[in-house]
Amino acid sequence: MSSEVISSGHSACAGCGEIMGERMVLEAIGKDVIVCQATGCMEVTTTPYPKTTFKVPWVHVTFENAASVASGVVEADRKLGGDATVLAIGGDGGMMDIGFRALSGALERGHDILVVITDNEAYMNTGIQRSSGTPKYASTTTTPAGKVIPGKLQWKKNIARIAVAHGAPYVATASVGFPQDLAAKVKKAKSIRGPKLIHLFTPCPVGWGFDSSKTVYYAKKAVETGLWPLYEVEHGKLKIDQKPSFAPVEEYFKGQKRYKHLTPELIAEIEKHVKDRWAELEKQEAAGINLQLLP
Repeated sequence: MSSEVISSGHSACAGCGEIMGERMVLEAIGKDVIVCQATGCMEVTTTPYPKTTFKVPWVHVTFENAASVASGVVEADRKLGGDATVLAIGGDGGMMDIGFRALSGALERGHDILVVITDNEAYMNTGIQRSSGTPKYASTTTTPAGKVIPGKLQWKKNIARIAVAHGAPYVATASVGFPQDLAAKVKKAKSIRGPKLIHLFTPCPVGWGFDSSKTVYYAKKAVETGLWPLYEVEHGKLKIDQKPSFAPVEEYFKGQKRYKHLTPELIAEIEKHVKDRWAELEKQEAAGINLQLLP
C-alpha cells in the first residue's frame, strides 16, 4: 500500500494492531501533521536511527511528556501562522499511566491537539507487564494467572470518560477492526478546535498470545461482544456508533493465551460487567445529558 505519510519500512511484529492503527490515523489526517510520539513499540519499530518510516514531521519523546511536547509544538506552530494537526500518540505508558499527568494537563489547558491512545492493553515493548489499561483477569508477566490470583484483579481504566470529565470537546473510541469508523472520527476530530482524544483498540498477537492472522478478528469480536464499545462524546453529548450483537464474551477469549485460565465463574462476572456498562451507556445516550456536567 502506497502512502504519503508512512512507509512499509518498519519492523513491527506480524499482525501488529498498533502499526495498522497508526497508518489508518495518519492516512485520515493527511500530510499537514506533526507527530509527537511517546517511547514504545511504535517508536522502536519505526525509527531505528538513522532511519525512519515516517514521511511527515515526527518527534520522539519520553513516556512522561508526549502530551506536553505536543502542547508546546501546537502553540509554536500557531504563533508562526501554521495550522497543522498536532498529533500526540502513546499507549499504556505514554498516555494511561506514566504520561497521564501530562495528558491531564494538556486536556485541562485546552491545547488544540489530537491525542490518540493506541491500546494493546499492556506494556508490550518491555515484556508484557500489566498496566491500568490491562483488562480484569488478563494474565501478564507481572500479574501471572495462578491458583490463588487469576491474573490482574482490577477493571480497565476508562480513559475516554476521564477525558470527557476534563471538558475535551471531542472524545471517541475506535477499533482497527472498523477502519471507516476510525477514519470518520479522526476527520471529525481534526475539524474541531481544542483538545480531542481517540481511544483506539489495537490487538497485540505477541502479548495476547494469538495467531498473527487474527488481529482484525479480535478487533471486531471485542466490539461484537460489547467488551469494546464504539461511541463518541461531542461537547459532552454521548452518541453510540454501533450497537453490539452481544455475542458471548467467551467467543472473544478463545484463542488468547492471556485468558486460557478463565473459569465459567470469571467469565460470568465479566459478562455481567459488560451488560451493566452497556445499560448505563444506553441510559445516558437516551437521556441526552451533558456528561461533562456529571459530578
